[in-house]
Amino acid sequence: MNTQANTHPVAIVTGGSRGIGAAISERLAGEGYAVAINYAGRRDDAEALVARLVANGGEAIALQADVADPAAMQRLFEATEARYGGVDVLVNNAGVMNLAPVANFDDATFDRLVAINFKGSFNAMREAARRVRDGGRIINMSSSVIGLRLESYGAYAATKAAVEALTPILARELRGRSITVNAVAPGPTATDLFLEGKSAELIERMAKMNPLERLGTPDDIAATVAFLAGPQGGWINGQVLRANGGIV
Repeated sequence: MNTQANTHPVAIVTGGSRGIGAAISERLAGEGYAVAINYAGRRDDAEALVARLVANGGEAIALQADVADPAAMQRLFEATEARYGGVDVLVNNAGVMNLAPVANFDDATFDRLVAINFKGSFNAMREAARRVRDGGRIINMSSSVIGLRLESYGAYAATKAAVEALTPILARELRGRSITVNAVAPGPTATDLFLEGKSAELIERMAKMNPLERLGTPDDIAATVAFLAGPQGGWINGQVLRANGGIV
């Protein structure tokens, strides 16, 4: 990957302070990336993660930005470039989940899902398309719920389907720059986002749905992202990797 001499490759991880995002930030820092950990409102979580990564010999900073705000995303990339000289990897991880049947979904919740999951992902992709250095990586986060077609996940799945649609199109638009664009689609993963509001019985049932009979872990997803970000993943482009234990 194309980086400045005597510097780390540089990664931005949106929503990088908690859950899957924190695991991705930690994995990339451990593999030698300088990581810009983006957060929306949980500053303490982001700064605590930065402190832990730096204490373990990594390079990281915490940067606040609302992915739904195009100007904020521009500032996020500018701040990362000012600190590290450029950007090599975007991990487009920030997202929210709200579940309800289509008939019961209220407008405010729908608008928030679209603003963060779809528009926010688009904002980050657009900025990355302009700024990621040649030879870099753009890694979007989707969801295997698109294939599962579970009731009450309709609006959430629709926002992720939009991200999947953009992924191969952007890969083609970046022809000639050796930048790959892929998406990772986790299945049920043991994070606060997934576990919140679910009964123990439902969690156990969903864990048994895949042939490996367990929930995914944030580290499972971080390993997939690290593969796509690294040199071994360089021939994969415009694809969706369903990191879900075989659930769909």
